[in-house]
Amino acid sequence: MNTELIVEAARHTLAGTAPFPEIVGKLIAAGVEYYHVDYVGLRMNFYGPGGDMAVTPLTFEGLPAVGADFDTAALRAAIVDSQRHGQSFRDFSRRAMTAGVQGYFAFLRGKRVTYWGRAGDQHTEWFPGAAPAQS
Repeated sequence: MNTELIVEAARHTLAGTAPFPEIVGKLIAAGVEYYHVDYVGLRMNFYGPGGDMAVTPLTFEGLPAVGADFDTAALRAAIVDSQRHGQSFRDFSRRAMTAGVQGYFAFLRGKRVTYWGRAGDQHTEWFPGAAPAQS
């Protein structure tokens, strides 16, 4: 994996200077297969297909505690605001944490994100234009 590209993508994410599709493109170009945003540990872990990993800090100050209850409707509203209105990652993170999200995995190859809460609740959101395979 190209850690320089990963750090650059993380920096743009935190600064709000690039939209999610552009960040995804940078991460794929860097060799990232999936990544984990850890709101409790305040870090982002990036994983390549060969088992390699890179870690960057999540440096936002003043984030709320992760809510005790997982509120899927509030999470969905935050996701929609990001997709349709370009909400910043900081604002999304604040809203997701308030909605009980302790972290999530973004699967770039699988084109989906799985969010989970403190009691094991989870919600999977497909990237815009992607959908589960029909069996």
